Amino acid sequence: MEVERLFEGSTPLARRLRAEAPFASGAAMIGRARELAATLSEADQIATLNAHPRIGEDPARLSALSLNEQGGERLPELDRLNAEYEAKFGFRFVIFVQGRPKSEIAQVLKDRMRNGRPEELRTGLEAVVDIAEDRLR
Repeated sequence: MEVERLFEGSTPLARRLRAEAPFASGAAMIGRARELAATLSEADQIATLNAHPRIGEDPARLSALSLNEQGGERLPELDRLNAEYEAKFGFRFVIFVQGRPKSEIAQVLKDRMRNGRPEELRTGLEAVVDIAEDRLR
């Protein structure tokens, strides 16, 4: 699978990975993605996070992979929580859904609102790579 599909487009992280390809294995690429994510500038970290669709996004606006991961269920509370999160942190909330219902995701979003910005950048980027790793499987 191409790097851009794993990372929701030509994000700064995907471009850095593409420049270093080929990798010996998918695991090697994911490991390198984890290393690179931490070295990106803050602007590139935010661009990588903002490439992911909002959790609970209108299904018509999701990529096929995101729709499969998120499902089509809408939870209006997520629109409000996403807006609050983005206003507080300045970037999109990203989570590895792992088949959890949106009501559980809403609670995680509420809990993460208590975190500081650096922790949320780190947590969100970890989720981006977790999502890519799951897509690679």
